[in-house]
Amino acid sequence: MTRCGWAKNELAVRYHDEEWGRPVHDDRVLFEFLVLEGAQAGLSWDTILKKRERYREVFAGFDPARVARFTAARVEKLLQDPGIVRNRLKVESAVTNAKVFLAVQKEFGSFDEYVWRFIDPTGERRPRVNAWKGMGDVPARTAESDAMSKALKQRGFRFVGSTICYAFMQAVGMVDDHLVGCFLHPGQAGG
Repeated sequence: MTRCGWAKNELAVRYHDEEWGRPVHDDRVLFEFLVLEGAQAGLSWDTILKKRERYREVFAGFDPARVARFTAARVEKLLQDPGIVRNRLKVESAVTNAKVFLAVQKEFGSFDEYVWRFIDPTGERRPRVNAWKGMGDVPARTAESDAMSKALKQRGFRFVGSTICYAFMQAVGMVDDHLVGCFLHPGQAGG
């Protein structure tokens, strides 16, 4: 069975096979990936996958309403937890982003409704399916991730640069970047 080349260990293979590139429309899961992709900045995704369960525990199951209420004392406690990335800016950004996330939900009805417009302006929330042949073909950012990053920053989100936004789009299936030879690419029998 051929997979995308980045899935090299058991945790990454499971993530690749069960989650990556599959369309997500659940706001809690979208918030989870927003936090995790921001935490990943400058680190490997494998590092984040290893810490993911602890993130779920200490970030209230990624309930944005609960994370938005985290106090400075709670942030300080999180910064002592070796089970997460202990970077003050990243932890504080999760709290800030939760507050802005809630504002977006209030304005658009859901974060899902808002964020999918960057890839499918029709409102039908269809993923863009790419046909990359090799990992070197996959871009780190696109015009859509540039636009999403700019819009999120204007709303007050942090740790949402274009590269982070593109990784988010890949993770939540807004773009399907499974390589053409991967068994999960839509052109393959299993995709």
